[in-house]
Amino acid sequence: MTKGIAFVTGAARGIGKAIALRLADDGFTVAVNDLPTSAKALQDVVELIKAKGCASSSHLADISEEEQVKAMIADVVEVHGGLDVMVANAGIVKWITLSDISVEDWDRIMAVNCRGTFLCYKYAGLQMIEQGRGGRIIGAGSVAGKRVGSTFMSAYGVSKFAIRGLTQAAALEFGPHNITVNSYAPGAVITPMLEYLDSSSTEMVGSEPGTFIEFTKDWGPLHATGTPADVASLVSFLASEESRFITGNCLSMVACSSTEVRGRYVCNDIP
Repeated sequence: MTKGIAFVTGAARGIGKAIALRLADDGFTVAVNDLPTSAKALQDVVELIKAKGCASSSHLADISEEEQVKAMIADVVEVHGGLDVMVANAGIVKWITLSDISVEDWDRIMAVNCRGTFLCYKYAGLQMIEQGRGGRIIGAGSVAGKRVGSTFMSAYGVSKFAIRGLTQAAALEFGPHNITVNSYAPGAVITPMLEYLDSSSTEMVGSEPGTFIEFTKDWGPLHATGTPADVASLVSFLASEESRFITGNCLSMVACSSTEVRGRYVCNDIP
């Protein structure tokens, strides 16, 4: 018997894939989404979920497009009979300063990270309200949405700050319907996105490959880089009954972030 129906966006790889597989381990039916260009990788995730004995389905869509979001959530409901957990995980980043970023690149980051998360929150929330059995809505934040740590990730950080506000607003609106809304804010996690940032840093400053990834180990007190499974563990909790009294939060996965100032690392609290 399934614990409910979960839907994870950006699930073809990295953190999204880990979340989808963890929710399947938890006993959920898990529908997954990614762009059409990732169709093969996404179908592989579906097969991994089914191998765990859970129902699954693939839903290709661009989350920045309203009609596509509406349609894919409707498809999930048609295929599986409802929606209990929405994980708006999909997001993008570009390694570039505010001075150099084009309006087109800025708009694309905001369209995917901000508008895409908003659309997932909105249409998942409407579906859960219609069902009348509550639910969990969970979004992808970042420690960069609590303190922008690099001039080359400013646009990304701004978009993640917006998700914090969106999460609080949605929690207020959907709370009376027994729907909790939270987001998770990981630091550096070994994913294709982090590998892209490392290669971009290498190209920009001429450092050795892997230098940026090593640098991220000093962003928090554990002096270690996280894994997708670490993030999936937090999402698993937020999707569970045990998190029923937690809402409107953006939960950090590091206790602090560090900044190199005059050769020393100082710890800046992240609320």
